[in-house]
Amino acid sequence: MTPLQLSLPELALAALLIVAAAALSWALRLGLQRTLLISAVRLVVQLVLVGLFLRQVFALSSPWLTALVVAGMLTAATFEVGSRQRRRLAGFWHLGIGGGTLSVATLGIALFALSGSLRPQPWYDPRHAIPLVGIILGTAMNAASLALNQVFASVTRERAAIEARLALGADRYTALGGVLRRALYTGLIPTLNQMAAAGIITLPGIMTGQILAGMDPLDAARYQILLMFLLTAAGFATALGAVWLSAWRLTDERDRLRLDRLRTED
Repeated sequence: MTPLQLSLPELALAALLIVAAAALSWALRLGLQRTLLISAVRLVVQLVLVGLFLRQVFALSSPWLTALVVAGMLTAATFEVGSRQRRRLAGFWHLGIGGGTLSVATLGIALFALSGSLRPQPWYDPRHAIPLVGIILGTAMNAASLALNQVFASVTRERAAIEARLALGADRYTALGGVLRRALYTGLIPTLNQMAAAGIITLPGIMTGQILAGMDPLDAARYQILLMFLLTAAGFATALGAVWLSAWRLTDERDRLRLDRLRTED
């Protein structure tokens, strides 16, 4: 089966849907037309530039260039995790915990897949490594953001109860156990929902794209299963590391709650 090729007129036809939505927003005075149009233009410009850039990266197939691109992606994700927190740790820890956990989880899971299940030649082939890191990184970033936000909000809200447990002799992780479990679950909710809905409620994006590109549906399903396992493992590892390290930072060696290490962004 020949892969589908999209021409500019065909993309322009799809763009009419955005124009129609913006027109309806203007007619109904919803005030969303400017945001819709600007977002659509940004999407086109960003993806075209990324496509042109990746075309060059794939052609060069340099391990150093691939590593540089991955490092840039990890750096951007680290700042994104930090920017989503209304309450955040002071100093280096604001970026260190989220960025460190998502970097370790993303690189570990990606290397596991590249050396085990996928095995491209060479293993650092940018056509495989960069998209794989990108999709894993997105899941890890969301897991870290949600988990950390839940930890910081819950610790602030439940301060009295946590300090009471500490005063009665509980260690830091016992006193914060309920908070950490809820935060871990919150971080995993998007991935768990995606796993539960796959194939029954919706066809995942990767599988849909491969089928549209001409791949056999069963082969596409195998790749989607592999990716979901990788994404779930990355999300779990990132959320677990983030909540554990945040609990360690929000307490001290004498098992005292240290909310003075938190600051709130207005």
